Amino acid sequence: MTTIFTAQSPRLSPRPIPIVSRMIGFAVPLVFLALVLQAFLRQGLAVWSVGIAYILYDTALLVFTAWQIRDLAHAPPPEPNGLPTPGFGVIVAAHNEASVIRLTIDRLLAQAHPPETIMIADDGSTDATPAVMRELYALAVPALGDIATVDLGGTLLAWLRLPHGGKARALNDALLRIDTEIVLTVDADTLLEPGAIAAMRAAFAAEPELVAATGVLAPICGPSLGGRLFEWFQSYEYVRNFLSRDAWMRLNGLLLISGAFAAFRRDAVIAVGGFDPDCMVEDYELIHRLHRHAHDTGLDWRVRVVGGALARTDAPASIPAFLKQRQRWFGGFLQTQHWNRDMVGNRAYGRLGTRMLPVKALDTVQPIYGLAAFAILIGLVITGRFALALPILIVMIVKIVIDLSFHLWSLGIYKRWTGQREGLGLGPAIIAAIAEPFTFQLLRHVGAIYGWVAFLRGGQSWGRQTRTALEHRAS
Repeated sequence: MTTIFTAQSPRLSPRPIPIVSRMIGFAVPLVFLALVLQAFLRQGLAVWSVGIAYILYDTALLVFTAWQIRDLAHAPPPEPNGLPTPGFGVIVAAHNEASVIRLTIDRLLAQAHPPETIMIADDGSTDATPAVMRELYALAVPALGDIATVDLGGTLLAWLRLPHGGKARALNDALLRIDTEIVLTVDADTLLEPGAIAAMRAAFAAEPELVAATGVLAPICGPSLGGRLFEWFQSYEYVRNFLSRDAWMRLNGLLLISGAFAAFRRDAVIAVGGFDPDCMVEDYELIHRLHRHAHDTGLDWRVRVVGGALARTDAPASIPAFLKQRQRWFGGFLQTQHWNRDMVGNRAYGRLGTRMLPVKALDTVQPIYGLAAFAILIGLVITGRFALALPILIVMIVKIVIDLSFHLWSLGIYKRWTGQREGLGLGPAIIAAIAEPFTFQLLRHVGAIYGWVAFLRGGQSWGRQTRTALEHRAS
């Protein structure tokens, strides 16, 4: 199988670790242990020192995001610069996605400005994918490593069949077979809104220095009661996450590009070696190398969030599926943070090195802080130390009020920024903000702990995912 991944990855070409990075690496676990010990050594609110630290850190990030996005709703759209609009191609990495692939392709073809090419990077599917491609699109089944094509009203649909090697390898192989200047990666479980590609085209046409951009995702989880609950919580989680991405983008510190709907300048991705097949989150890891390469070579490469590019993605609708997803996400985050630890606190990488990556270093243990704080609170209640539990509860209520205030304020900004309003009512938002710290947030932290296990054990494959919402729509 063809590959473009090279030894440019810092895990293959390690660099000296700055003293600041080493200090952060030692200090974070030591501070955690010191704070937890306060539960046995102190009285009063100091018993819950780890919880206070967790709340202060989370609130600081909230204040940072609020300050950065305060004018987001009034941001002007990209202005044309007179340059030709770059050609757009879409790569859909698919492994056993016969039940949903038609929805994905049809939604791409229905775009207001469809892509020139849609390439299905079929990563060794063993389901009915060949029958679907043959019956619906009249494509002959190509041999492994070959491509079958058909013209669908001006868009070339290409089916690239590959032996099973994982998502990153499938994307790398497809990158070498597609010839458009801009390449979108779209997961087979992601449905683009009609104007999504047009918004991406405008962003790349207006800014030649733009090398990677993420669209804005909204989760869909299926019709069951559990699915509706997970969609409810994840909808508001996604709102906060994408607003936070815009905040960091303004400091040239955006690292998180969702491969489920992301656009890249093809030549830039090839220049840094493509997607890393050994990383659990190949999209996130790639952005680190794009930033690294730009700083090392003096290029003015930029990474953006495009608010007008909206898509809906099939999200976990059950506890096991959710924990599996968050295990992979957090484990891959830890992998990438470890491989790029030489950038943490490193002034050579600008605000990315001095601000964003130190925050990410702290994020590696934030879930551990959160679960430890909750465990100490439960311990106080079980042992009947209600006099200590009451002030802690008051602090938590104050935190909920702060979170709720930010959430309601930012929800209006998000709606004007993206145009998305479905499923984001104020009443449900209030209930979610109150219930989340005692339910969904704990579940996220548990998934992160599983991510630590996956990281320490050395990874996890992308495997088969349950497409609850899309399979329901396709039936």
